[in-house]
Parts: sequence; C-alpha cells; structure tokens
Amino acid sequence: MAAPRTESPWGSGSDSVAVFENWTEAQERAETDRVRAYERAKFDAGWGALNWPRAYGGRELPLSYVLAFRRAEEGFDLPRRTEMFSVTQQLVAPAIDQWGTEEQRERYVRAMLRTDVIACQLFSETEAGSDLAAVRTRAVRADDGGWILNGHKVWTSGARIADIGIAVCRTDPAVAKHAGLTVFLVPMDAPGVTVRPIRQMTGGSSFNEVYLDNVRLDDGDRLGPVGKGWQVALTVLAAERLDGANLGLANADRAIALAGNLDRGLTELERDRVADLVTRGYVQRVAAMRVAAAVVAGRDPGPEASIGKLLATDTMARTSEVVRLLLGRDLAADSGAWGTFAWTEHVLGAPGYRIAGGTDEIQRNIIAERVLGLPKEPRP
Repeated sequence: MAAPRTESPWGSGSDSVAVFENWTEAQERAETDRVRAYERAKFDAGWGALNWPRAYGGRELPLSYVLAFRRAEEGFDLPRRTEMFSVTQQLVAPAIDQWGTEEQRERYVRAMLRTDVIACQLFSETEAGSDLAAVRTRAVRADDGGWILNGHKVWTSGARIADIGIAVCRTDPAVAKHAGLTVFLVPMDAPGVTVRPIRQMTGGSSFNEVYLDNVRLDDGDRLGPVGKGWQVALTVLAAERLDGANLGLANADRAIALAGNLDRGLTELERDRVADLVTRGYVQRVAAMRVAAAVVAGRDPGPEASIGKLLATDTMARTSEVVRLLLGRDLAADSGAWGTFAWTEHVLGAPGYRIAGGTDEIQRNIIAERVLGLPKEPRP
C-alpha cells in the first residue's frame, strides 16, 4: 500500500518538478510500465473507472466521485501519471465510446481504461498552429475501400510508446475546412509511421513529430462518420479541459514548501512573492472547481476552462520567479543538494504551456468573445 505523502519529510524521495520529462525512450517505457501497473491494480480493484458503465468495468457513479478519488490520491506517494494516461483514459476512450462502432468500443474502451492500450494525439501540425481545422494531413480512399494517410504531425507526447494515435485528417479539400475532416485510429507500429523525437531546451525529448507516409488503414480504423472529424475532435478537446485548470499547482505548492525549508530567513521581497503565489494558488483552485462543477452538471466549460488555463500558465511563471529568487545561484549550478538544481526543468519547461493545450492568445479570444461579448476577430 502506498504511504501517505505527509509521512515523507522534506528532502526525501524524488525532487523532480519537471514540467516536461527529460527521459530517453527506455526511461519513458520503464516509467510508463510503472504507472500502468498501478492503474491496472486500481482498475481491477474497482476504482479505475468510477463513472463508467459496468460493461466497461465501471461503477456508474457521478463524476464528483472521480474528482474526490483524485484528491484522495494526491495524499499518497503514488507513481506520477504522465500525460499519456490522461490522454488515453480521459480523452480518447470517451471519444471512442461516443463515436466508435460496436467493434471499436469492445476492442478499445475497456483496454484503454485499464491502460492495456495507450493512446496519443495526432492533432497538431506545423502549418495549422492552434487552428485544428486547418490540418493538411490527407486521407484518401484506397481501391479496397480503406484509406491511405500522408502528412506530418508535431508536438505529440508519448508517440514513442503509444499503441494507437488518434489522428485528424483532411478527407475533402473542396468543402469548408471544418466540414472536410475525418478522424482515424492509427496503429503506431503500422508501416509508414515514423516517430522522431524533438529535442527540448531542457535536453530531453518529451515531444515527437510523426510522419505518415502512405499509411494504409482499413475503414474499420475510421472513428466517426466521414466529414465529421471536427465534431469528433471537439469531443476529445472538451475532455481535455478538466485537467488544464489544475496545471502547475503541485509545483507551486513545492515552491512554497521550499520557502519554508531554507536555512535562512526570507527577505521582504521574497515574502511578498511567496504570499502572492499562495494567493494565486487559491484563486486557481477556485477556478478549477468551477470547471469541475460545469463538467459535473453536464455543461461545456469553455470560458471557465480558458480562464483556468490562463491562471495555470501564470501560476507556473510565478512559480519560476519565486524559485529564482529563493535559490539564486543554486538554481544554475548543480551542487547535488536536494530540491535545488532540479528546478531548472520547471523554469525551462513552464513557458511551453503558454502554447500547449491551446495558446494563451486562443484562451483570451474565447474569454473576450464568449464572456465579455466583444466583437469576434475577422476570420477570412
């Protein structure tokens, strides 16, 4: 049984505060297997799919039970879930349940909830930016009724270890861009799929670019109707919003704990910055509660989620500021001391979340248009 985190004194255990992990492929696979072992044990014990139908191994409980169980998990020293697990269980599995055929649901949903199958997102492209409807990866009908995919996806987390990639492709370039999309479930070991790691400034390769070169798929790998890819993608993105509002809070709490465990007193400026981080952490938690309340009530938490995402990226930036003040040169030089140089991975990684999961500019547009009622930006 995992020990409560409160039993671990400051300075013991892992001091990792990485925003994007700095792993080799072998390390990523080993960590994925470690987390998967916990997720399978949790699922088999009846705690892994609380709000899912019993046919998938769930208990058919309200989403509030899921949120309560997550809060309980935070009090224990458990394997740290990587992004792949939330993508698989909370994004892709629900999309397959809603849009998949009976065969697809039977094949994938329970397996993904138990993490027997791991999924990644093949959404972003270099040319499309934050405009998902502008993807250029093509899928054309093959003579045998299947499909041939060609294109390039980028910023894909976990592509090296994923079993399935959920890909948004253009199947009809002659219609309006939102209407010409179709989604496919791409086996990541299919001939023509090439994964290339993208080197980050932290030195690691959490992200990848994925090349699809004449990848042949059966029509049974198509998710949802032809031309309805935009609606399928929105199902995935809506599920993504629940986690976004909580980003960065754990590291903010760690930075506050660092302030209380220095071998010196804080300056007036440091006290002010730490107090500001504490306050902003509470504000972000309130915003996250609003997102959760919207989801529990069955509403789309678009504006609430955008506010939560902006607060999260701001919290991460201010966490970096506090850590720089507290550690000074100990942040820049690895002395071997616990909880010091490890913060470089947060400081270097945090700016990436101003882009990941929807840019800050996109979130501000949503707030401006849907909350404040300001005129929409011109869209040619």
